[in-house]
Amino acid sequence: MIFSKSTAAPGNLVDIPEWPIRFRELTDTAITPSIREFYAAGVVSGDTPARQVPFVAVDFETTGLNCREHSIVSIGLVPFSLDRIQCHGCRHWLVRPRREIDPGTIPIHHITHSDLESAPDLGGILDELLGCMAGRIAVVHFRSIERRFLDQALKVRLNEGLEFPVVDTMELEARLHRRPTGFFAWLFARHRVSIRLSDSRMRYNLPLYRPHHAPTDALATAELLQAQFAHWYKPDTPIRELWI
Repeated sequence: MIFSKSTAAPGNLVDIPEWPIRFRELTDTAITPSIREFYAAGVVSGDTPARQVPFVAVDFETTGLNCREHSIVSIGLVPFSLDRIQCHGCRHWLVRPRREIDPGTIPIHHITHSDLESAPDLGGILDELLGCMAGRIAVVHFRSIERRFLDQALKVRLNEGLEFPVVDTMELEARLHRRPTGFFAWLFARHRVSIRLSDSRMRYNLPLYRPHHAPTDALATAELLQAQFAHWYKPDTPIRELWI
C-alpha cells in the first residue's frame, strides 16, 4: 500500500493511503459484489481541486460509541458539491440493530423500539447505501463514528470490511483551533474552542437544526464544509490536503 503524509491531527503526521491506488488494489481483492462495485467506481485523484469533487455527507445514529458493542440504527446521506446541496439525492434509512437499543439512548436519537420493528438489517440496504456513496468523497463530522461503525458492521455480516477516504469537518475545525502545548496550553486553557457540530456551525452563523437526526446532521455537515471553504479554503485546494 502506498501512503502519503498529512498533519491530520494536531501536531501529528499520519499515514494516508493514496486512495486511487488503494481502491484499485481493493477492487482486485474484494469478495462481496457490492463492495467490489463500490471500489471499482474509483475515487478522484488527490490533486483534484475541491470544487470539482463530488461529495456525500454521511451521518449515523448509533446505540452507543463502541463500534464492537453497539450498532447503527439510522443513516443519513446528502450528496453535494461546494456550490450546491443536491436535495433530490438525499437518503434516510432506519436499520435494525443486532441488539436491543438501550432505553437510555432514546432521548438522544429519538428512535424507539417500535420505530425499528419493521426496519431492515443493514445488510438489506447495503447495495443501495454503497451505490449512493460510490464515486463520491464522504464528508463526516468525527470520522471515528461513520468509518469505524460501517467497517465493523460489514466485518460482522460479511467477514469483509470497507475502506474509504473521508473529509472530516471536525478535523478541519481542529486545524483552525489547534491547541498549543506545554506552558501555553495551560495559559490558554480557558479559551478552549468547541469543535462539536452545532458549535462549529454557530461560528459561521449557520442555522440551528435538530441534533442527532441522521439526515439533518448530514445536511448540517455538508453546509459546514461549504462554510469552511467560504471562509478559509480556496476552491482549488487539492482534495489530498483535506481527506484522511
